[in-house]
Amino acid sequence: MNETQRSQVRDNAQYLREVRPVDPAEIHEYVEGQPHPAAVRQVLREVAPELGLLERADGRFEPVPEGALDVAFDGVSALPSDLERAVEGLLVEQFGLDWPDGESGARLRSLVQDFKQRYLHGASVTYDEETALGYAVYHLAPTFAAVQYVLAELAAAGRFDRQLRVLDVGAGVGGPALGLTDLVDEETLVDYHAVEPSPAADVLVTLLGETGRNVHPTVHREPIEGFEPPVEGFDLVLFANVLSELDQPAPQVERAVTWLDPAGSVVAIEPADRNTAIGLREVERTVEAETAASVYGPTARLWPHERPASTSWSFVRRPRLSVPAVQQRLDEGARTAAEQAALADETGEDPGRLPGDGEFVNVDVQYAYSVLGVDGERAVSFRPSQGRVAKLATSERHVTERVDVAVIQLSPDLSAGNPVFLVGDGSQQVDHFAVLTEPSALNRPLQEAAYGDLLYIENTLVLWNDDEAAYNLVVDGETVVDRA
Repeated sequence: MNETQRSQVRDNAQYLREVRPVDPAEIHEYVEGQPHPAAVRQVLREVAPELGLLERADGRFEPVPEGALDVAFDGVSALPSDLERAVEGLLVEQFGLDWPDGESGARLRSLVQDFKQRYLHGASVTYDEETALGYAVYHLAPTFAAVQYVLAELAAAGRFDRQLRVLDVGAGVGGPALGLTDLVDEETLVDYHAVEPSPAADVLVTLLGETGRNVHPTVHREPIEGFEPPVEGFDLVLFANVLSELDQPAPQVERAVTWLDPAGSVVAIEPADRNTAIGLREVERTVEAETAASVYGPTARLWPHERPASTSWSFVRRPRLSVPAVQQRLDEGARTAAEQAALADETGEDPGRLPGDGEFVNVDVQYAYSVLGVDGERAVSFRPSQGRVAKLATSERHVTERVDVAVIQLSPDLSAGNPVFLVGDGSQQVDHFAVLTEPSALNRPLQEAAYGDLLYIENTLVLWNDDEAAYNLVVDGETVVDRA
């Protein structure tokens, strides 16, 4: 179809969208040369993000419903089976039906071991086609889940409309994209742009084929450092598991802030390990200081004009996933027949169905995240009163005293003994931990609170923890804890 015909399709669709559903069979009659309705439908799909049109199951198009995005979300228990099959299809295409065994299985396991060690030591990972497939086996499921948890929270808070313009920086093999597109329904229009220069983009393109008809993907195969977005006003810019791989992450996030819609969000997600999680907080604080962006959550700044300087190894832990079949098969391929038999004797189960906690199984959903925006909104709008609660920045003057504090819970239980939780109010200069020494009905909310919840802790004892170079807020029988 030539440019004149394409322009006529677009103009007719723009007019009809205000009147009735846009039908390719109707429009083709008004286009020069009357091209086939299938060709008209393809042009409509291409201009749908620009015109705000959803494609219906009957092949007609209608405007995106107005209003905030509403998602039905009750956690993630497993990677969807269609995505598992798609990943296995790529493995079979590359290595054959027996991909977990023999030379190909050994090669994949070696690649997984290598990039795990590189991540552990903060070294960069170079992606070739096989490394990308190993990454899809090992990392796709937990990344998919982490992105869903974070974005579902933002959707529940009304941060997204039903027409979404998304930029996914360092999109990898597709975990962030697939988490997002699986979360939304068919009444949501997603104009999705990925930046991914490595061969992982080939896997990404294939897996994007599993998304719905109202997801419109564009993959930009270039580094983020030189990237200029072809569109403006993103509702969401994602940096998922990529900041730790960039030489200078903060400047790239600073650029992303300028690409946002006024109500948009930059969302950064990193693994929960110490180096990457702390690095995320450092980027967050740098971007906050250098741009017009403010922190939406979860590390809320409760006190005006205060900024934290603590280490803040802050992360959230979610329920483990079911073991994806591709991980199980790769893990089992590493076992000898004798090891398989020993496991079967020990568990009484078919060794082919052993879930295991093997070296090549990755189903823990633990991550650190940050949400930045330019609209000044915060996940927690509460502002404390200095006449009522103590600011954590002043803890040094309260050591061995009892005070009242308002804090955000910023970790799961970190101890195998007395429950310990990282907390903060945005003013802390060193880490603060709420330590439960005497559980009671009055302080039970400390253990029941979710990550990011606001807590009011009354009559807590402030002590200095020399081993951790941090303050302990002792929660004992005299302490009352309320969830605000």
